[in-house]
Amino acid sequence: MTKPLDVIAIGNALVDVLTHAQDDFLIERKIEKGSMSLIDADQAENLYSQMGPAVEVSGGSAANTIAGIASLGGSAGFIGKVADDQLGAIFKHDITALGVEFTTKPMREGKPTGRCLVFVTPDAQRTMQTFLGSAGEVSPADIDAEQIKRAKITYFEGYLWDQPPAKEAYVKAAKIAHEAGKKTSLTLSDSFCVHRHRAEFLELVDGHVDVLFANEQEIIALYETDNFDAAVQAVRGKCDIAVITRSEKGAVIVTPDETVEVAAHPVDKVEDTTGAGDLFAAGFLYGLTQGKPLAECGKIAAICAAEIISHVGARPEADLQALVAKHL
Repeated sequence: MTKPLDVIAIGNALVDVLTHAQDDFLIERKIEKGSMSLIDADQAENLYSQMGPAVEVSGGSAANTIAGIASLGGSAGFIGKVADDQLGAIFKHDITALGVEFTTKPMREGKPTGRCLVFVTPDAQRTMQTFLGSAGEVSPADIDAEQIKRAKITYFEGYLWDQPPAKEAYVKAAKIAHEAGKKTSLTLSDSFCVHRHRAEFLELVDGHVDVLFANEQEIIALYETDNFDAAVQAVRGKCDIAVITRSEKGAVIVTPDETVEVAAHPVDKVEDTTGAGDLFAAGFLYGLTQGKPLAECGKIAAICAAEIISHVGARPEADLQALVAKHL
């Protein structure tokens, strides 16, 4: 394949297993609400047996973003590891059916395809227990230099930073992208993830990232302040663009020279916040790669995020391209 790509993402290739749960379910199992925690195969099997009726859909943070970009009409690629098993086949089918370039070879031995057990509480908050399986096996060997060079932006999810080989993969990809005159982007993924890797994330943002995505809690955690305005000032100038989401308060786009405020797009009812940040990133990156002004990028992003929180699951159910055309 030699076509140009708007965005290529490196991330966890997971299948999400979503179920509704009460707060008591989490409390009884000492699971911190709103967090993403890594679990092993035995824990995953045990927890799955205790879940209520569930819906299984292909997921993974960066993969959700790429699915959104494809739905918007953008050209996209994904680098992520699955196993040569049933869930791996489902993941590959779902992402390639969207027109996404996905050529990473599956693992024929070792860990099974990863899965994320997602518990959605009545307030639409999502709590994730993730068995990475093969997803955590992304390594520098999976980075195709020519593929990275074809993309305007290489996008990386913070969750994958828990795996040392993936760190090396990202640094390799970032170097290739920058040497080719292209951009890189990082989502901090989760405030708990930020706490685990704060020093390294600070170094990344300052030296390797052009476009940063974070929510309010993540940016505050990164700069160790309880003041949002102070965190905004701290990130200003550390990268070309910092996009900070604030749920119903909308978002703030920060550059060295300006701050652009983005209103949240109205939604009748919030059903599930899973994937809200992923689809906000999709809309923003799509707009950015199409040369749209920052304010318009933010509006596209808000429309995409509103669609995803209106239903259960982190992949778009509506045609985002048509939805944006209707509301923009």
